[in-house]
Amino acid sequence: MPQATRSGDATHAVVFSPLDAIGRAELVEQRLTDAIVAGVLRDGERLPSESELAKSLGVAVVTAREALEGMRDKGLVQTRRGRDGGSFVTYDRDAAGWLIDARLRDLSRIDLRDLALHTAAIAGTAAEVAADRASEDDLETLHAIDQRADLSTAGGARRAVGRFQLEVAAVSQSPRLVHEELRLQAEAGPLLWLCLREQEYRDESGRRRASIIRAIRDVDPVAARAATVAHIDGALGWLIDEKLRIEASAHSSTDGPSHGEFPPIEEVAG
Repeated sequence: MPQATRSGDATHAVVFSPLDAIGRAELVEQRLTDAIVAGVLRDGERLPSESELAKSLGVAVVTAREALEGMRDKGLVQTRRGRDGGSFVTYDRDAAGWLIDARLRDLSRIDLRDLALHTAAIAGTAAEVAADRASEDDLETLHAIDQRADLSTAGGARRAVGRFQLEVAAVSQSPRLVHEELRLQAEAGPLLWLCLREQEYRDESGRRRASIIRAIRDVDPVAARAATVAHIDGALGWLIDEKLRIEASAHSSTDGPSHGEFPPIEEVAG
């Protein structure tokens, strides 16, 4: 099993994993901002130093410094001097809401569907293969992650989704699937799983995990993939509705954008 899924906090490993694209301050800033908005990085949490951050993300120290400066300007990070100093997350719910609304406005519904399709392709394949390869120990680990899930907060539910999907990818015994799952969680996860703001969807995420575990236990690859894709499909539906709400609010004096029915992910992929 890949070490990243077996030690420490897997979701933090995702946040601080190397960027695939050429390191730019904007990409580093977006990665960390997404993690704050999603609740993975919590209010008051100390961030790695500039040199540590640069090394983990695979960027230059000056790039990490510029990213932190940008986040300070937005009120997302506060830097303190002294022995106990460093850069600390300063989570502001209103500011975080504004940032995610702005990001949603910038993405088209086609962009959102494509993001979900890619995520479903990777996570669905990992679940399908895991159903054929899982051992009893693997099942116990998946059960443990599910049992420890904190569904009382959006951040707790998001961390549970991240840990579970990484573990499923690890059970598939495919380093490439694990790597791609890590990358997608960092780049797409905070946006895709915004539905976990609502308790209804947090509870639903728990039911979906249970379905995936049952399918893996029963060595049913088709059911494991279907349950995984359905989970992502539900998140996409919420995200599109939220985008429409934001657009309608921004253009309340006009008719607003048209809202057509979108096919489920499986239909689009098929």
